[in-house]
Amino acid sequence: MSLTTTAAGEKKRVSRKAVLLLAALSVGYILLSYLLVGFKTDQLVLVGLANILYFATPITRKFISGFSIFIVFWVLYDYMKAFPNYWFNPVHIQDLYNAEKAVFGIRSGGTILTPNEFWMQHSHTFLDVMSGAFYLMWIPVPLAFATFLFFWNRRQFVYFSLTFLLVNLLGFVVYYLYPAAPPWYVQLHGFDFLAGTPGNTAGLVRFDEFFGITIFNSLYAKGSNVFAAMPSLHSAYPLIVFYYALRNNLGVIAKVFFGIITAGIWFAAVYTSHHYVLDVLAGIVCASSGIFFFNWLIGRRGGVTKAVDKLILAIR
Repeated sequence: MSLTTTAAGEKKRVSRKAVLLLAALSVGYILLSYLLVGFKTDQLVLVGLANILYFATPITRKFISGFSIFIVFWVLYDYMKAFPNYWFNPVHIQDLYNAEKAVFGIRSGGTILTPNEFWMQHSHTFLDVMSGAFYLMWIPVPLAFATFLFFWNRRQFVYFSLTFLLVNLLGFVVYYLYPAAPPWYVQLHGFDFLAGTPGNTAGLVRFDEFFGITIFNSLYAKGSNVFAAMPSLHSAYPLIVFYYALRNNLGVIAKVFFGIITAGIWFAAVYTSHHYVLDVLAGIVCASSGIFFFNWLIGRRGGVTKAVDKLILAIR
């Protein structure tokens, strides 16, 4: 077994137990994924990257150990394909559309439009490009911010990562309790429920067409479930980043930057017909609830706090 070097210059072996555990997790993940959602090259990339980082150096080992929190999120999100939420509860289509129109309807030409319908009629190339650019940030920005926190403050990295996971778990629960169709679904299929409907780029197709690419088409072809529009986790993620930027007093530039990204993604979600305003508000409530609940758990100084402290110590 190869030796690795610690930051202090001492040599340290990777324990046999750790090697066997990682091997079991890697093989188990590939087999379970094959059974549930089928084999994909993404799975091999994830396993290969995790193993390379774990065995490369002590710092990369700590890095991938810390980022295992995000890996758990990704695996859970991917496995949602195997258990569509419409198996468990009816999908809300017309009632959600009518609620959006009743609360946020815009009068235009003698009729009432949802904000999504209004922007379909008033789209502009600048807004197409801007919305696409913001929507591309919904995962890279949280991951980049987490990477920054890992090297800057390990405790805040763990707090941020666990808050991110908790918000996702809350969102997944709502997905199964309240399956909801996105606005583009109504635009394409009306109010009829069609199980197994594939993902759709909706208004983001104009971004692809402007640049002559298929980036959003590729992304939405991998969507886990189109009937998971409520809450909008697209809207929740940047709010978590913005909160931790404020909490850690990262400076005016960082706060303004993350504030603009947060507002931009909220606008883009509605402008591109991927979410209703109600979905965005639900995402904001989901993020706020997750942040409050995590802070409450940490503040109790009980078993959860001790477990979190052990995790922080393990990656220092």
